[in-house]
Amino acid sequence: NKKNMKQIYQQTRTHYICFSAILSSIFFPVQVPLQPGQSFKFTVLETLDRIKEEFQFLQAQYHSLKLECEKLASEKTEMQRHYIMYYEMSYGLNIEMHKQVRNTECSMF
Repeated sequence: NKKNMKQIYQQTRTHYICFSAILSSIFFPVQVPLQPGQSFKFTVLETLDRIKEEFQFLQAQYHSLKLECEKLASEKTEMQRHYIMYYEMSYGLNIEMHKQVRNTECSMF
């Protein structure tokens, strides 16, 4: 799970960096001469489509990470419940063992 979470984090980080680069290119554009027949409006639409795709991907990654976190939280709760149950059993057995030892010692004298 940790390996999978790390991989998802790295992918999300990479896409976030790409998304930031796209936003930078929109707000701080470099003047590139347009090809004949290419309009500025078309390049803006392309950029918006790329932003939309990146945003949708980031949303999917967020959803995936959220589900993974919920699953891990559920597993953690279950592990804590088992720990408490085993602790209580161990404590009870320890008390019984001490009772048996005391009873054995008392019966010897």
